[in-house]
Amino acid sequence: MSETSIFDEMWGRDETLRAPYEAFQTWFDGEDAARLRAKQREAEDLFRLTGITFNVYGRAEAEERLIPFDIIPRIISNREWQKLSRGIDQRVRAINAFLYDIYHRQEIIKAGRLPAEMIARNEAFLPQMIGVDPPGGVYTHIVGIDLVRTGDDDFFVLEDNARTPSGVSYMLENRETMLQMFPELFSRNRVQPVETYPRDLRNSLAACAPSGCDGNPTVAVLTPGIYNSAYFEHAFLADQMGVELVEGHDLRVVDGRVAMRTTEGYKPIDVLYRRVDDDFLDPLNFNPNSSLGIPGIMDVYRAGGITIANAPGTGISDDKAIYSYMPEIVEFYTGERPLLQNVPTWRCSDPSSLKYVLDNLDELVVKEVHGSGGYGMLIGPTATKKELRDFRKKLESRPGNYIAQPTLSLSTVPIFTKAGLAPRHVDLRPYVLVSPDRINITPGGLTRVALKKGSLVVNSSQGGGTKDTWVLED
Repeated sequence: MSETSIFDEMWGRDETLRAPYEAFQTWFDGEDAARLRAKQREAEDLFRLTGITFNVYGRAEAEERLIPFDIIPRIISNREWQKLSRGIDQRVRAINAFLYDIYHRQEIIKAGRLPAEMIARNEAFLPQMIGVDPPGGVYTHIVGIDLVRTGDDDFFVLEDNARTPSGVSYMLENRETMLQMFPELFSRNRVQPVETYPRDLRNSLAACAPSGCDGNPTVAVLTPGIYNSAYFEHAFLADQMGVELVEGHDLRVVDGRVAMRTTEGYKPIDVLYRRVDDDFLDPLNFNPNSSLGIPGIMDVYRAGGITIANAPGTGISDDKAIYSYMPEIVEFYTGERPLLQNVPTWRCSDPSSLKYVLDNLDELVVKEVHGSGGYGMLIGPTATKKELRDFRKKLESRPGNYIAQPTLSLSTVPIFTKAGLAPRHVDLRPYVLVSPDRINITPGGLTRVALKKGSLVVNSSQGGGTKDTWVLED
């Protein structure tokens, strides 16, 4: 893609400073480059001191790593954010309605808007959830919607994260770091706050407690343990919410309730924010070899004795093959046209789509249907001939395992380099909290940035970094 086809969020397409960045640019012009370089190093030291790390799996050097942080904020106007918020709200409502329908009457299949095989042959669909009514009717308590931008007013949903969306701790730490290092910037820019997220999360989860809960609900965070790549976030969120961080061996079913071990014996839990995948949640109902879950928790859940956030089986809604049907899903359940558009998607399980993808492999992005973290994907324009040949074989042997999309001209925002400001590609993950009576969208979210010039891969596991995301007040 040519440089002129790329929308820069600070300078537009015609090198004219855009309004959201005006106050920032005035401040930046008055700053000393050496001071900013020192501040960049200070930020890295702060992250290291705080212990904000992640693990990279599948590599010989799989040690904890620091996620690179860039001190230049990404700035979004309130007008832009209001438009995004309406689209996110609509999409999240549709996802929740879709999940209820798929595990009950399956009206969308009966109406011919979604092929039955998309559910029947999907490993993310949990038959154990058929007929189950989650407390408050909420399936997706925490959602992360990945967005990309291609123009002044053009946003696309790249993917939905409805299982266990991660990264919110980096959003919070990024803001805290910026407030600590550049307080004067926040006096010049009226930036909407994000620091209420832990309190909002606690309140939203408590509002989803089972109907039999008396008094103040007991909430806990379930983690797979210290070796999980997102363990820092699990511990961080539990601490910020003021709730217990537990592992599977800390919990057991007592008198029809899930209870956690305390110094005073076992105490019942009302809401469990789990960061453990479905398959490992209950060895009696799913993977019998799992030591991460709680034997019998699904029986308590089906009986209405506990809220599990997010609900088991939500993965069917963020499956990448289902993603291609999201425009139909939004329209079917809301009666409205989608406010946020999907990226055009080819389902490789379809023979004609597969032929198109194979014929144009060097121009497309190909992803595993159940993949995440930037693994198992091909970016055609930057792939070697060998990578293209190898991926072609994968597609031909298991076409149903992949979808393909065009290579979008992702917007760029500036990062701070030794030579000054330089544009890099970004995406955005806003975080959404869902309770029975409201949908709460945190203003901003996590901006992930590809630190290598020209790279489109923003995942931290693939060398990407993060930056603070500002949504301005009016």
